[in-house]
Amino acid sequence: MGRETYTGDVAFELRGHLGIITLNRPRAVNALTQLMCESMLVQLQDWAEDDRVLQVLIRGAGDRGLCAGGDVASLYQEMVALQKQDGGGILPTGVPGYAAEFASETFLANEYALNLAIAEYPKPYIALMDGLVLGGGIGVSAHGSHRIVTERTRAGMPETTIGFCPDVGGTWLLSRAPGQLGLHAGLTGSHLDAADAIALGLADVEVSGERLPELTQALSAEPVEAVLPRFTRSSAASTLESSRGWIDQAYAEPSVEGVLQRLGELAVSQEAAAAAAKSLREKSPVSLKVAHRAIRDAEELTLPVALQAEFTIAVHMLRSSDFREGIRAQIIDKDRAPRWSPAEIHEVDAELVETYFTAVPGHRLADRQSL
Repeated sequence: MGRETYTGDVAFELRGHLGIITLNRPRAVNALTQLMCESMLVQLQDWAEDDRVLQVLIRGAGDRGLCAGGDVASLYQEMVALQKQDGGGILPTGVPGYAAEFASETFLANEYALNLAIAEYPKPYIALMDGLVLGGGIGVSAHGSHRIVTERTRAGMPETTIGFCPDVGGTWLLSRAPGQLGLHAGLTGSHLDAADAIALGLADVEVSGERLPELTQALSAEPVEAVLPRFTRSSAASTLESSRGWIDQAYAEPSVEGVLQRLGELAVSQEAAAAAAKSLREKSPVSLKVAHRAIRDAEELTLPVALQAEFTIAVHMLRSSDFREGIRAQIIDKDRAPRWSPAEIHEVDAELVETYFTAVPGHRLADRQSL
């Protein structure tokens, strides 16, 4: 029998030689909170030093998915409260007199610490990427050593839809996808099925969703290298992989404006290119340009450095109008009609983009992580 401990909205179980993490907020599709991230980081550190634990597995409670991301509704409430505190104005980071400190910054710092701990974990870390695996869900799964998708998987980094930028190491992961697939996925925020997730390098193998309980039980007694071959099945062809021709042509352009122009030209013969262009025009123009640069920059960065770059961007975006507006439109009011500022791509100049990459004193991840 396993030994089970509950800490808030995440459960930990030792079953045989398998440490099991269960994200336990099924009504919220297991959206991550600060306490969940802190608890997981502490438990992973304990299991790393526990000789009884040979490998670790993460899964989501309920039938909707592993994790739909971070608890952005809580971020929204904090942003609204601090906006009122500042008299309704939007003050950028570093402005004298900006007294408010975002508690969310500590959450993000600990979440990124968790992502790095997973990537560097000394034991096999097995992620069951079943159902929705979005944003923060990618952070707790795609950095693992063994990443398993199913026919129900819908993965992705949809941050540009809510006026944010791919984070949790997402820029680093997307920058390493074949050709321009990562940039396309990061800017459009599109959902990926099992085959697409594998093609992008966000997952490794596909297993039937019905066999996940059997797989978990087998992992409690045998090493993952011995178990997985018995459960792995062939995936269907990746739609994204088959679209490399037009995707690589369009996203090789050095600017977002260039990408949109090229997509418009390709749309004459490629319906999917027209759909991509339409999707980009619905996103936050600031987010698109920041994400474009961040993913490109990450090609040359280590994961720790990329996470620091993402944290710097996040600190600025917490104080931006687009992030607050994106959450309002998609999650709070659900009118799907965000009012971006600036509203057009050409209005976002290089100087504005640069502000999101400007280091903020006192905001180094190494200094901010509390664990």
